[in-house]
Amino acid sequence: MTEQTTIPHCPCGNQSPYADCCQRYHQGAIAPNPEALMRSRFSAYVLKLEDYLRTSWHHSTQPAELDLDRSPDWASLRILESSESGDKGRVHFQAIYRLNPGWGFLQEDSEFVREDGRWVYLQGEPQEGILKPGRNDPCPCGSGRKFKACCL
Repeated sequence: MTEQTTIPHCPCGNQSPYADCCQRYHQGAIAPNPEALMRSRFSAYVLKLEDYLRTSWHHSTQPAELDLDRSPDWASLRILESSESGDKGRVHFQAIYRLNPGWGFLQEDSEFVREDGRWVYLQGEPQEGILKPGRNDPCPCGSGRKFKACCL
């Protein structure tokens, strides 16, 4: 496994190194807003950081078990909308994953709450589907290149 501090780009989609982005939250720093928490949770799914996912989940909706070994091969994250008001927040996102062959997505309008100064994931209604990128669309892998010049 790659040493996590040497990951060149954070899995959350920011072009920063992992060490300068989501790693600090995975190591205990408090995410400043719902979007930062969502990005760090996506990175935790990619890196299979079960403990972090559990601690960033509201106790009332946290699943009894997480099986990250059966998790999809996550490729990229797109934040579609993000907002916060007081101690409540929402993040509408699309997470892209690899299928064999092709691409799938999970889209969710997630709810977050701040308790004791920390943002936690409360709930969301996920919707999944097949992603069919066009040749000139951005590549679903998150490289920033066109699909035809990357993963086609």
